Amino acid sequence: MNGQLLAGTTKGVFIVDGAGSQQTLEARHVRDLTMVGGRLFAAAAPGLFASDDGGRTWSVTQLTDYDVWQVRAASNGLLYASTEPAHLFRSDDLGETWTEIESFANLPEAAAWCVPVEPPMPGRARALAIDEDDPNRIWVGVEVGGVARTTDGGQTWTVDLPGGNPDLHMMFPHPAEAGVLFITTGYGRFDGIAEEIEGNAGVFRSDDYGRTWEYAWKGITPRYSRPMCIDRRSPYSVTVASAPTAFSHYRDDGGAGAALYRSDDQSRSWRSLCDPAHSPSHANFHGLTVDPDNTGGVLVGTDTGEVWRVSNDAQWTALGSGLPLVWSLTAV
Repeated sequence: MNGQLLAGTTKGVFIVDGAGSQQTLEARHVRDLTMVGGRLFAAAAPGLFASDDGGRTWSVTQLTDYDVWQVRAASNGLLYASTEPAHLFRSDDLGETWTEIESFANLPEAAAWCVPVEPPMPGRARALAIDEDDPNRIWVGVEVGGVARTTDGGQTWTVDLPGGNPDLHMMFPHPAEAGVLFITTGYGRFDGIAEEIEGNAGVFRSDDYGRTWEYAWKGITPRYSRPMCIDRRSPYSVTVASAPTAFSHYRDDGGAGAALYRSDDQSRSWRSLCDPAHSPSHANFHGLTVDPDNTGGVLVGTDTGEVWRVSNDAQWTALGSGLPLVWSLTAV
């Protein structure tokens, strides 16, 4: 691989190469690795960490009182971070200091945000997207709470439930089509778990900046969709990993039963990226990112601690193993 591959895991960040892996950060649940202007951020359960040398050494940022899920940059240089419990923060100094956007957490709808387990957990702002043409247009996906969107940089918000589904996982805007967004969803609802039927979980697409949503996972199983990435190179492939339930795991009888799908036409049709050994996959997929070296290819991390390169024609190549559960991946 050209460059360096980093894996965010349940136990920290690892550099992965053909010789093995080297841990460079000890932290719980590194769910997102994001490079902004030469600075790498690791969003983790104990807070947000930053690296200025490609992930070899790390420092803790001011954002330490929350579990951080994602960090995204706006075109005006501002950074945003979404957290659990569901809060939203902004930084104007490349992540050194952070200020809360209080209007988000103070939304009337926020009182109902939760993860419906026993006992219930606070809702988490786990998905974050910013319009590349308008830095004041921001979307935040809440598990379980829906999509909060603003067109004025967070002064006011509107909350939507795509297809009636508040269980948001991942969200990405299309890199070349203004107003087009994709989200992955699950079965969580404010009062429990929805019936596991088509339409209740999967991928949704919006063509109007998130005002309305269309179910885009028709005929696809398994339906519970979580990891997603979009290639910024034409044909702007959308790749999604799915499993039967939120808790599908390699230790399950028969394995996780996970799958990996690709769309090259903005989610109107899908094809499997799984080879015979992963149809379905015994391991579940959690980390997923675009392969920078291969158009249409992706890098995949599993709950068995494996890292794979998957080509556009579904050829699987092992890049690493023996890691903790892999939540996130990036190549720097």
